[in-house]
Amino acid sequence: MTDPIADYLTRLRNAIKAKHRVIEIPASKLKKEMTKVLFDKGYILNYKFEDDGVQGKIKIALKYNQRTKEPAIIKLERISKPGLRKYAGAEELPRVLNGLGIAIISTSKGIMTDKEARTQHIGGEILCHVY
Repeated sequence: MTDPIADYLTRLRNAIKAKHRVIEIPASKLKKEMTKVLFDKGYILNYKFEDDGVQGKIKIALKYNQRTKEPAIIKLERISKPGLRKYAGAEELPRVLNGLGIAIISTSKGIMTDKEARTQHIGGEILCHVY
């Protein structure tokens, strides 16, 4: 697999379109950190890491509105790709939907949102936009 992050986002996108409650994704350190960020910002209901053999799995419970059945995640968009990496300094970090969404950034201090990176004044690779 050439782009495991795109695979992670695509599995989430497909599960949301199919209205699944729980999905399983092959684990990696980067995917685990991205899952923690999504949980902390309220885009997913819950998650669990399972170590089955070598790689392990991430089980994610997706979040939907109870009345309207609309998903919490409207759009997942991959920004930095293996063929064209996108980096930004602390001053040029993007604002997603004028601050309503988040950009997940890979920095030297770990995976964080654009707002956290701006307050710590560090830049990095823009992995994806979520709103």
